[in-house]
Amino acid sequence: MSQALPYWRLSGFYFLYFGLLGALLPYWPLYLRELGHDALAIGLLLAIVHGTRIPAPSLWSWLATRTGQRTRVIRLGSLLAALVFAGVLVDQRLAWLALVMAGFSFFWNAVLAQFEVLTLSHLPGQAERYSAIRVWGSVGFIAAVAGLGWLFGQQSVRWLPLVMLGLLAALWLCTLSVAERPRPTRARPSGSLRERLARPEVWSFLGACALLQVSHGPYYAFLSIYLEQQGHGSTAIGLLWALGVVAEVLVFIAMPSLLRWLSLRSLMLVSLGLAVVRWLMIGLWADQLIVLIVAQSLHAATFGSYHAYAVEAVRRLFSGGHEGQGMALYSGLSFGGGGAIGALAAGLGWGVGPSLVFVGAAGVAALALWLGWWGSRPARWSH
Repeated sequence: MSQALPYWRLSGFYFLYFGLLGALLPYWPLYLRELGHDALAIGLLLAIVHGTRIPAPSLWSWLATRTGQRTRVIRLGSLLAALVFAGVLVDQRLAWLALVMAGFSFFWNAVLAQFEVLTLSHLPGQAERYSAIRVWGSVGFIAAVAGLGWLFGQQSVRWLPLVMLGLLAALWLCTLSVAERPRPTRARPSGSLRERLARPEVWSFLGACALLQVSHGPYYAFLSIYLEQQGHGSTAIGLLWALGVVAEVLVFIAMPSLLRWLSLRSLMLVSLGLAVVRWLMIGLWADQLIVLIVAQSLHAATFGSYHAYAVEAVRRLFSGGHEGQGMALYSGLSFGGGGAIGALAAGLGWGVGPSLVFVGAAGVAALALWLGWWGSRPARWSH
């Protein structure tokens, strides 16, 4: 007898997890500036959050596999993330915040990958239902950025840590309500991972992914501050962040249709090309609301369609049992390493000029476009 799918409990996790991300990305830099930290310090603290995405997923995946207690690992990681983050209420000096953010993000960044495995364990033979569950993450992000944009238009952004702590506590409680179903053991992987990584199409793919996330550094670390400097209010800033995620959701829904008339390689090249355009628009015309609306709509390409391409590319390039390692490499090198370098570089360059930083991001995206084009020329796997 089949077990009923715990749809709302699974969806609730994604809603809360990405709702927390919707509080962190747009408003944490504003909170840090309110405390008196400069651009370099803000970039450093955001780089720490991204940097822990390099080791955390792999280490916690090893622990879950080694112990066979994936659900307990998820619950422990969620609880420790909440407890460590509470440290922001103790002290707001840079060194202390760096320690707190390193500990918090190490546990928080590890939880999602393990919960993905838990979710898929409830979907044997019905993987198409995954998107209907995962979409609640985007809904949570939109709700957070829009709701908090309104809240911080009425109240001080210094309330942010309490909001985030409440979301972390709710996330931990949510993990107590769902457990993993047993999954059949897979055969050993074929071939070696080192041989895969030596192939030009593989390392160029990973390099392009990392460079794209480097180009996102100014966006994730400083967009809210930049828009505020351009005269936009907190409500408008929150809605612009939400617009980007709405565009992302729409492109995920349209992806099956897009792939009927665009090859995987073409999807990648279009996405990277639009990243160049997006960062130039934000860098040169951020005072124009209509330009920002168009630029935020391009999040559909710079994250939505590119991420869809990347997940399928991982499946093809790391087939034969290496898919899990491929996903860890993709996440760690791009969102982890690339995101950390981008945030730190943006902090270092912010004093030179915010507009120039975004123009520089466009240059990095152009380099990703070239590397993606070069590495996919043989087209052995991209069509």
